[in-house]
Amino acid sequence: MPLFNAPYPIPKTQLLLHLVPIVGFFPSLWTLYRGQGSREQLAISRLSITLALTWLLGYLLLATGAATSDFFPLRLFILNSFLTSGYFLVSVWLILRLMQGKSGRLPGFTTLAERVLGKYLS
Repeated sequence: MPLFNAPYPIPKTQLLLHLVPIVGFFPSLWTLYRGQGSREQLAISRLSITLALTWLLGYLLLATGAATSDFFPLRLFILNSFLTSGYFLVSVWLILRLMQGKSGRLPGFTTLAERVLGKYLS
């Protein structure tokens, strides 16, 4: 099937790109920095950045705790892997929801993203 007959318009594919774990952080940051895009694109960008920064902060804290702890480093490494798996699964779940035409909102995180990043990057 040719690319120009794709079932999703270009903005939908851009939204999907923003939700790709880790990689989607950069186009999301660029979109918010420019301040251009649809309301949905800005909301998805804020959500993507919030998810990525939350994952990164949790990852660094758990890795630091595991490296400095003598008592339970294995438990912290396992918890770190659960956090990373959760981040990837939530991102894939949001991508699938967008492909189905449903909302890309995530309760709690969307509100946090709009309050924190809405002030500074939009």
